[in-house]
Amino acid sequence: MNTWGVAVVDLNADLGEAETLLSPDLAVLDSVTSANFSCGFHAGTPEVIQASLDAALERGVTIGAHVSYRDRQGFGRRPLEVPAPQLRADIVEQYGILADMATRSGGSVAYIKPHGALYNRMGVDEAVAAAVVEAVRECGLRLLVAQAGTAVVGLAVAAGLEVIGEAFADRGYLPDGRLVPRGNPDALVTDPHLVAQRALSLVTRGGIDAADGTWLAVACETLCVHGDTPSASESARETRAALEGAGVTVRSFARSA
Repeated sequence: MNTWGVAVVDLNADLGEAETLLSPDLAVLDSVTSANFSCGFHAGTPEVIQASLDAALERGVTIGAHVSYRDRQGFGRRPLEVPAPQLRADIVEQYGILADMATRSGGSVAYIKPHGALYNRMGVDEAVAAAVVEAVRECGLRLLVAQAGTAVVGLAVAAGLEVIGEAFADRGYLPDGRLVPRGNPDALVTDPHLVAQRALSLVTRGGIDAADGTWLAVACETLCVHGDTPSASESARETRAALEGAGVTVRSFARSA
């Protein structure tokens, strides 16, 4: 059960990661309540990011900065060794890039959600987690999206941040709560109907079946649909319909705080 009670959850997607903007990229925004936008370090172009931002703001979707390692070659999914001062500076720079874009469109950035290897690393490496927390504070924000129960959570809360616990309906889980590594057969869930059913389980039952079939309790206040999967728009649409059909209110965590 999330901190609002079982009846409310946010639905988010990672966007702005393409080199050219296609209609399915924007279709995701018709279903989600918050969106995490690439800041250019791992993917995307200024034109694609700006157009995606504009479309999100037109729909009233809450904006987040999807910060990453400086790694376009590896799509931000390689665990790089970056000194803490440089990592903090990189995160602040990315936030500034996206904040400037959002301001030009009459919006603002409400939260930070790290991407890929940085997201995973801050969950197990306290030094990286501390650098992320310090960067969020330097950006003047108080909301951090992170996987519940990981190393970054306690550090963020101790620093006065609010952590929004995230779960993934379109990713497989290991029995210990980690995500199945990409490239493994059970890493991705691409069937929109199955994604929607997994989302329902996460929100209404408080957990999900792990890759080995065992039950895994997972706390979440926001559910992610990855925008770079071919079925993203269908998965987001079916997930929202399934949640609302079960009586779950889907709304942005930033607006409920």
